[in-house]
Amino acid sequence: MKKSPIVLTIIFSIAFILFFPNFEKDMRNRPLFEKLGYTPHGKFYRAVLGEFRWFVGDYLSFKSIIYYGGKADKISKGQYNEVEFYNLYTTIETAILLNPYNEDAYYFAQAAFSWIGHAKDVNALLKYVMKYRTWDFKIPFFIGFNYAYFLKDYKDAAVYYKRASAISHSPLFTDLAARYFYEGGRTRLGIAYLKAMIKMTRKGSIKKVYETRLEALEDIYEIQQAVEKYKKMNSKPPKSIKELVKDGLLKKIPKDPYGGRFYIDKNGRVKTTSNLAFKKKDVKNGSNKGR
Repeated sequence: MKKSPIVLTIIFSIAFILFFPNFEKDMRNRPLFEKLGYTPHGKFYRAVLGEFRWFVGDYLSFKSIIYYGGKADKISKGQYNEVEFYNLYTTIETAILLNPYNEDAYYFAQAAFSWIGHAKDVNALLKYVMKYRTWDFKIPFFIGFNYAYFLKDYKDAAVYYKRASAISHSPLFTDLAARYFYEGGRTRLGIAYLKAMIKMTRKGSIKKVYETRLEALEDIYEIQQAVEKYKKMNSKPPKSIKELVKDGLLKKIPKDPYGGRFYIDKNGRVKTTSNLAFKKKDVKNGSNKGR
């Protein structure tokens, strides 16, 4: 027999009163940035919590951001085995399912997971949020960028850029899509996106992640422009970046902020040995699979 929302609320309230004192004591004795662990799925929480879900969603969002901030130093050093990425994702996913109106939650999901191979998962969360935050142009902007930059799905990218433009009444997103389609400016799109993200992001630790990526992409774009000039002059791509410096097309070889080395592949494309990620350290027994 299906229980009514009132009965479920009463059951939850009783359980909360009985459980909370021990829970509070245990959490007080643990460092703040270690308080993560497993989080049940949002659908389970919604059925049990009722109107309490808004509060719990905000709490889980705050918990995720605090945890990530506490691990920022480990992440910057590539010590990914020190971070509970799977639990972090399920926590922020549940936070969004419980309260899709919380802006910080979807900002964090986009910042923490799109760049480590989970753009498709993040887009699913953003599409859920978009059903509620219908006025928010940033959501289709993020979805469009993920489709274009990470998933290389240009058709869907254009759809969401147009939606962002329609909501914001600004041609900015249409212009970004046009650059991508007609100029092949994937790096330029990334630079424009990151600059916008830096302006919109309020969390210092997340902003720092974006600033590092921006520096790397700007260096790649600078080298790539020099490569194109070299190809026009010599009808072939340069064999190395040193040739660009020697011919005066590049002042110096930029340093990859991720610790890698920029190079030119056989097709004349600029790449880096870091793959735009900090070097992994002390990763054992596949503990970084959540990335």
